[in-house]
Amino acid sequence: MDNIHKLAAIDIGSNAVRLLITSVSINKKDTKFKKISLVRVPLRLGEDVFSKGKISEKKVKKLEKTLKAFKILMQVHKVHMFKAVATSAMREAKNSSKIIEDISKKFNIIIDLISGKKEALLIADVFLNTLKNSTNNYLYVDVGGGSTELNLISENKIVKSRSFKIGTVRSLSKITKEVSWHNFKNWIENNSKLYKNIIVIGSGGNASKILKISKKNINEVIGLEELENISYLINSMSFEDRVYNLQLNVDRADVIIPAINIYLKSLKYSKSKSFIVPRIGLADGVIRYIHLNNKEGQFLD
Repeated sequence: MDNIHKLAAIDIGSNAVRLLITSVSINKKDTKFKKISLVRVPLRLGEDVFSKGKISEKKVKKLEKTLKAFKILMQVHKVHMFKAVATSAMREAKNSSKIIEDISKKFNIIIDLISGKKEALLIADVFLNTLKNSTNNYLYVDVGGGSTELNLISENKIVKSRSFKIGTVRSLSKITKEVSWHNFKNWIENNSKLYKNIIVIGSGGNASKILKISKKNINEVIGLEELENISYLINSMSFEDRVYNLQLNVDRADVIIPAINIYLKSLKYSKSKSFIVPRIGLADGVIRYIHLNNKEGQFLD
């Protein structure tokens, strides 16, 4: 493999489908990752799955068009290797096996249906590699459309990891089970009590928007009270005001409310007063994964 090449990751989520193209530069001292292009298409596959148990034909066609376009973009960018992964919505869809098989035949894109635990570990691994011998304790909270992945990090290591069926699209559909919230609360309280001064890390598209609203920099601390004020601001606005005044995309202006609620609960249950956003997502984790494990990637034909 050349010292400079491009890798790509396709993240098929419950709210959106993303393509991340990254340039990887390797020398004797280190490896540098530079984002070249990020394309996001809000298909909301979870709307079908969480209410009907499967993905509708209409949304399957939209997914196929999206992946066809992604493949063309990867060809134009001369991507060396890529990997496609699917998360909560596809994990739960009754017709996911057929969809994955059809996409493989039509576009030669192999979709890896990853578990919630693997999703959590892929995301947290990128963050761990940004730490410089940190002695802080972190609760990494990645909020997706269909699930929330939690990682408890201490002394630069993941000490506990769990995935919960709590997500923004699922919440909007009002089908999140009370037992899921109960387990979410118990898991955080029971595991975080062993660690002091936990910093909650927000991951996902909604966390990035919260960071923008706060006008803070990446990894700059947003205090609990400040996050509560942002939540109050967002909740006090109409959908239209969130779009026009906060400059949120139409598909973001509704899901940001359940997302910030999940982040606030995470701070409350872990007794944390600090929230930071590193702007790292699953696609970043997949890029790093195929860089370290070439056999897991797929060559672009």
